[in-house]
Amino acid sequence: MRLEFLGTGTSTGVPVIGCQCETCQSTDRRDNRLRASVIWSVNGYNILVDPGPDLRIQLLRARATRIDCILVTHQHYDHVGGLDDVRGLNFSMGQSINVYAEPIVASAFRHNLSYIFAENKYPGVPEITLSEIDATSSFFPCEGLEIIPIRVFHGKLPIVGFRIGNWAYITDASSIPEESMKALQNLDVLVLNALRIEPHPSHFSLSESLSIVNELSPKRTYFTHASHHMPLQAVVERTLPDGVRIAYDCLVIEE
Repeated sequence: MRLEFLGTGTSTGVPVIGCQCETCQSTDRRDNRLRASVIWSVNGYNILVDPGPDLRIQLLRARATRIDCILVTHQHYDHVGGLDDVRGLNFSMGQSINVYAEPIVASAFRHNLSYIFAENKYPGVPEITLSEIDATSSFFPCEGLEIIPIRVFHGKLPIVGFRIGNWAYITDASSIPEESMKALQNLDVLVLNALRIEPHPSHFSLSESLSIVNELSPKRTYFTHASHHMPLQAVVERTLPDGVRIAYDCLVIEE
């Protein structure tokens, strides 16, 4: 199992345009964050989670040439705004890419990117096959690969995280229902959002994320989706317990 963090920032990215705060002006590359996305590699398959608006530069930076499927956590632009850029992968792979999302997200794709789904497409549009998933049922996007959706809430919006084997990826959550907490037991790796120190109405703060970690006790945890209100990487990491880190762009974790 391998996970590469393509981006670890919130919707604005870090640095934020026009901001002069300490985090935005940091010279530590770990404080420079594109929008949250990962490539999850398992059993020889490469799975992209969330094609955000920085996707083109992220895939170039990762030297990615093949994505076997795309999983989408929810329909907010910072998690879907780069779907058009998968056409580069279509060209290199010579095939369509399967995209898995809940019905409300699939509907947003069909509305906002209607040209992709037109009956008479113009040449060069992205080639995707959109499949709707049920948050209560696992699915198999590739042979022998089971993906378990995990229902979480982003404020009042129901969204999904994903579990593959004993690894799980949760972003943009502000609450996790009891049944989902049960589905997150016995993890080797947990990736979880932690926006900032102060509370936020639709994202976990650092202390809230640490409480989730304390309850689940995964072997390793990596916090993602950080804003520029999160202190410097080097400062925050010194405060974290053993087995917990702040993820940063281009970080690769493996087992």
